Amino acid sequence: MTDKTLYRMVFTALMAAVVYVTTMFLKVTIPTPAGPTMVKVGNVFCLFSGMLLGPLYGGLAAGIGSMLFDLSDPMFAASAPYTLVFFFAMGCVCGLISHLGGAKGDALGRNLAGALAGSAVYYVLNIGKSIVLLILAGSQPWAAVVANGTKMATSLVNAVIAVALSVLLAKPLMGALKRGGLLDKLG
Repeated sequence: MTDKTLYRMVFTALMAAVVYVTTMFLKVTIPTPAGPTMVKVGNVFCLFSGMLLGPLYGGLAAGIGSMLFDLSDPMFAASAPYTLVFFFAMGCVCGLISHLGGAKGDALGRNLAGALAGSAVYYVLNIGKSIVLLILAGSQPWAAVVANGTKMATSLVNAVIAVALSVLLAKPLMGALKRGGLLDKLG
């Protein structure tokens, strides 16, 4: 195992922990007819993980940290497998775009595009799952969409917060890692 692989693994675990902690402690849970939802800060670090670590490791950090939160809360435990996949996709898409052309998460435009795309992918997967599950349970399609109104609104709020804060925090956080010599060790 190379040093870069070890550093990537350690940073993946660290960012998964940051996603877990910020989701656990910086959230507002909202009950809805389609199941509980949250306004939370964890999504900021799901996107930042993609910017920092790229598609694979950033996706893993986002998915694992979010899944661990779900597993620790009985209200969300049943959705943990979906959470792993959906948040992996969020971090992966963000990381893929923010690392295009060798940018390595340090180009503002690519980070913004990655954050927007990652959030959009998560939004479609999460809301789509909720609508499909209600339809499978016997709801009419229009009723399933209406029942997801609050979830759709909170997910949109989460997306706006996550995109804005992740893009704003990327430069200073990555600058600090670079000054500390850690960014170079990630490759």
